[in-house]
Amino acid sequence: MTIKLYDLAGADDERRFSPFCWRTRLALAHKGLATETIPWRLTEKDRIAFYLETAYPGAPSLFGGDAGMALSRFVNFWADAVMFPAIGPIALMDVYNSLHEKDRDYFRKSREARFGMTLEAFTANPEQRVDALHKALDPIRKTLETQPYLGGEQPYYADYSVFGGFQFARCVSPRRLLEPSDPVYSWRSRMLEAFGGMAGAALGYPV
Repeated sequence: MTIKLYDLAGADDERRFSPFCWRTRLALAHKGLATETIPWRLTEKDRIAFYLETAYPGAPSLFGGDAGMALSRFVNFWADAVMFPAIGPIALMDVYNSLHEKDRDYFRKSREARFGMTLEAFTANPEQRVDALHKALDPIRKTLETQPYLGGEQPYYADYSVFGGFQFARCVSPRRLLEPSDPVYSWRSRMLEAFGGMAGAALGYPV
């Protein structure tokens, strides 16, 4: 049975940039589950659904056991609380510019109400924000200096949790976030090539 995944898209149906959808797409690929991705917009939230590990116990584990599940939960929370807030402001105006026209008004009003300022003010000083991102990534960088993936010798859900943020940025923004000498850059390249280059083939900018 093919699983339908409603995947956040911009004005171009092929520009799929949600970090959370990318987590799910990679997790489904990891388990070898057939997936059909369907573009949806911010104003179509009622079409989202989530699933996974316990529903398909016979497929490859996303965590490598209970301990891996507990550790992945920590990495997932870290990505949501530390990394995504560091990446988001860098790419936010690029997200706005990539959106379908029917989503732009909702996006601007909802984000400006949340931040208490205009999108332009919130995204000021992008160079400083990239420097802050580099510092925030230090625990990931140190880990990847000693092993190829956050999961060890192969990627697990912890890798997909973190990679989703980078794939989000790659899909909407031309701004360079990493230097080739950075171990995180090499890891991101391996993630782009995973599952037959699924993420790397997605519409985005050179990295």
